[in-house]
Amino acid sequence: PDCPIDPRLPGLLIYDANCRLCVGAKSVLERAGISENGSSVRMIPYESREAMTALGERYRPGPPSMAYLVSPTGSVSQGLDAFLPFVSVLPGGRGLRWLLRWGPMRALAGWGYRLVARRRYRIFGSVNATLP
Repeated sequence: PDCPIDPRLPGLLIYDANCRLCVGAKSVLERAGISENGSSVRMIPYESREAMTALGERYRPGPPSMAYLVSPTGSVSQGLDAFLPFVSVLPGGRGLRWLLRWGPMRALAGWGYRLVARRRYRIFGSVNATLP
């Protein structure tokens, strides 16, 4: 495994708790039932000690460049790939998931994700996060 995660625990979706877009996306996923008791994923802020431990060598101080999904086995998906497992539960998500199966659309979506991720504070602003 890439990192020290207890395989008996749910996966971790690691997001930037200082990014207004990221916090908004977290809220949408929560309303869709992601991270409720019994869910296969928990959402934790990148700025937490738990995220630092989960990401291991991938963790860098400061704002993250993307979101991360750490599976119970320790494998790490990042960027667009961190959100793909959850797309189907969102409005219009099944159609989007179908489109993203096509290589060029997935490449375009990945490019768009990276473009927005680099400019997310300028476009959407930041929030004052309170962390444990």
